[in-house]
Amino acid sequence: MEYRGVQCLTTWRIRRLRRRIGFSHGTLRTDSEFATARIFDTTLRDGEQSPRTSFCYDDKREIATALDAMGVHVIEAGFPVNSDAEFKAVSDIATHTDTTVCGLARVVDGDVEAALDSGVDMVHTFASTSEVQLKDSMHATREEVIERSVDCVRRVADAGVDVMFSPMDATRTDHDYLTEVIEAVSEAGVDWINIPDTCGVATPARFADLIETVREHTDARIDVHTHDDFGLASANALAGFEAGADQAQVSVNGIGERAGNAAFEQVVMAVESVYGADTGVETTGITELARTVEERSGIDTPANAPIVGANAFSHESGIHAAGVIENSATFEPGVMTPEMVGAEREFVLGKHTGTHSVAKRLREVGYEPTDDEVRTVTREVKEFGATDRRITDERLVAFADDHGVERAAERVTEGPAR
Repeated sequence: MEYRGVQCLTTWRIRRLRRRIGFSHGTLRTDSEFATARIFDTTLRDGEQSPRTSFCYDDKREIATALDAMGVHVIEAGFPVNSDAEFKAVSDIATHTDTTVCGLARVVDGDVEAALDSGVDMVHTFASTSEVQLKDSMHATREEVIERSVDCVRRVADAGVDVMFSPMDATRTDHDYLTEVIEAVSEAGVDWINIPDTCGVATPARFADLIETVREHTDARIDVHTHDDFGLASANALAGFEAGADQAQVSVNGIGERAGNAAFEQVVMAVESVYGADTGVETTGITELARTVEERSGIDTPANAPIVGANAFSHESGIHAAGVIENSATFEPGVMTPEMVGAEREFVLGKHTGTHSVAKRLREVGYEPTDDEVRTVTREVKEFGATDRRITDERLVAFADDHGVERAAERVTEGPAR
């Protein structure tokens, strides 16, 4: 097994390189558009802005500790100026984690000072740039926004702290003005330009074009922040990487404002497994982290959610289950297994179940059925499942006992049938 040192800005980690699972991509390309991708997690900031969600101090520390252990590049811990409790949580996370910790700040002196005072490694400052937000949210002129943005970027840079600037609502901003803002903050010493699709209106091709345009107007590194109003957040984040962005902002389970953000688990696993690129994230912690965030946020994860949903690695259909029992790559991606994300594969018994799943489960609960007995029990399972009732192990055992299926030990010792 090969090992490699991975630098996480403030420390070095030793990370075991996972052996990739190969398969034929068929008509899909097998060369990757990029080799590495940085992960900026905003679960504790934008994720917490989900309606009816609030993380307490202990929640934030628990989630930050998990993200730190998994090797994300940046943790956006919160909005320090928001409250004394928020300031304390951000400050403590910055003190007790190894990875880069970021604090959010408007282009307002008090926000910037609070972020700097909290001890974060990076300040993420932002200003509206679209006409609708300039007029009806920020109530500022284009010139005022540039002046305030440049002043705040310089203040953070002069403090010796990394600075990221976001032209908020970039995907609805006039292109000429957007490039003017980007050029101004770049001259002021910005380290990162974040391009946010604040209202989720981007499409992958259009977003990629925008990122390529931005690259022509700055020497700063590029980060992307995408929202899921049309279900395109993760796809747009990946399009950003394809177009040359260095980093994407994501949130565990995709939680965040309105329909949420690009999902941490989707972006990380797509980069690792579909693109064959390196995020530096220890992916085996994904499922446990997702469950923690689900519980602490109070936002239920849909069963069909990619990667972390209850059905992500579950099979009921007879054809699919039979194939997966033989070779999991038949009806799973092949380049991603449940073990890679700390999950388990499940074969669900129900209306669509086939004999392979029934035989497998009967043996797992201690029976040694004949082929005829498997077919008989399968008929029972299908009929019961068709009534929209759940097939538990207890129900399966009842079916087996009703039809005299022998337990494995009994068949070996030739004991009496039950």
